[in-house]
Amino acid sequence: MLKQQLLQKGLHKLSPQQIKLMKLVQLSTLDFEQRVQQELEENPALEEENCSDLEEYSDILEEENKIDITEDQNQSLDNIIDEYFSDDEIEDFQINNKKNFSVKKHISIISGISFQEYLKNQLHTFRLNEKDLLIADFILGNIDDDGYIRRNITSIADDIFLILGKSVSTEKVEKLLVNYIQKLDPTGVGSRNLQECLLIQLEKKKINQEVILSKKIIRDHFECFIKKHYQKLQQKLGITKKNLRKIIDKIRKLNPKPGKIYSDNTKNLNHIIPDFNISVSDEKLELTLNQRNIPELKISSLYLDMLKSYRSEKNIKENEGTIVFLKKKINSAKWFVDAIKQRQNTLMLTMNAIMDYQKEYFLTGDPVKIKPMILKNISKNIGVGISTVSRVANSKYVNTPYGTFLIKSFFSEKMMNKEGKEISSIEIKKLLKESIDKENKKKPFTDEKLSNLLRKKGYLVARRTVAKYRDQMHIPVARMRKDL
Repeated sequence: MLKQQLLQKGLHKLSPQQIKLMKLVQLSTLDFEQRVQQELEENPALEEENCSDLEEYSDILEEENKIDITEDQNQSLDNIIDEYFSDDEIEDFQINNKKNFSVKKHISIISGISFQEYLKNQLHTFRLNEKDLLIADFILGNIDDDGYIRRNITSIADDIFLILGKSVSTEKVEKLLVNYIQKLDPTGVGSRNLQECLLIQLEKKKINQEVILSKKIIRDHFECFIKKHYQKLQQKLGITKKNLRKIIDKIRKLNPKPGKIYSDNTKNLNHIIPDFNISVSDEKLELTLNQRNIPELKISSLYLDMLKSYRSEKNIKENEGTIVFLKKKINSAKWFVDAIKQRQNTLMLTMNAIMDYQKEYFLTGDPVKIKPMILKNISKNIGVGISTVSRVANSKYVNTPYGTFLIKSFFSEKMMNKEGKEISSIEIKKLLKESIDKENKKKPFTDEKLSNLLRKKGYLVARRTVAKYRDQMHIPVARMRKDL
């Protein structure tokens, strides 16, 4: 009961406009383009223009805004985003409007269907009612690049209530996930863990003795399997070592990350659309925002004239319905134009700070030049909340002369070498991966051994730190890397 009250309170506090505002900041370039086109189609008071000139109508707009926009709706984007997304109390998100940034209209890329769109197109072939389809689409949005849903069902149901305003049971979410989303291609997508992912793939296989035993291993003896306790498995199943090897080989051919089938192919085709572009000219960095297909927008002068005309007539009451309609559309259009500018400024402010912080890397392309950098460094530099920096870093890509990267890949912890010089954890991870790639797979390096190897190279890294970085790179422990 308490949980429901908290959710209702959160829903009441955030108006539909505020939620839309947050979503604009989160959107990728391609999704943002589609959102702008959608708004143009739905709101006739919004139209494209080459240059904005609303001075003639500034008085009437100010008057209407005083009437229609509530105190709650007038909260800044800064406060709304941090209030909604942050789990902790953090400083207010304050946008500095004094800086001017370059906006690039045409960044050379090859657009293509995203992994999410690929799944969504399949999902919409099912015969679902409008509410179930809306909920299923929301669940689909929680699938990561590996093809997994790593959030628990209760959290997803809570978000559906908070963001969509739809009350839904966890049983309903589970049913839509299992009966529809987990039926999509690639097989295994929508799994909540590796065990479920492998079982879904095995269910699609033609039934034979090897498949039956494979399912039994994953379903009933999964811990033995992942820990490579093959002798125990052999005893539990009552089969020969030769047969066990065949079954293990069959399981190894399954895909532990079904989403990578699609995402890796699209990466090879340059289907990632970068949100920013960094170029180097005369030893200087230039940052541009990708606005390739996004038109300049303005409030329709026709609608403004109509409102002005109706308000000047004597019998205002007779036209009250028309006036209310016009005001609603005009206010919505003005809000959207302002929100686009707010989004643009937020993204550029944050990325400009990241570019300045990692200036040496962006000038040279040398990964060793990447400085240790945490969210707080950028947050302090530009006076925005940590959650804002996090959202930009986690969801946006930047195109550089050295490749296209997820922005969060430039964030790393601070380490020290024997000379007392600060180095980035990215450099340590690079050396760790190189050492593991070169190891003898019949006798792989333990974390302790890897720590000693790094020490010999002048990097003071404890065993537990090695273990942490290895986990972050999704590299298994030595025993798991050992060949059978």
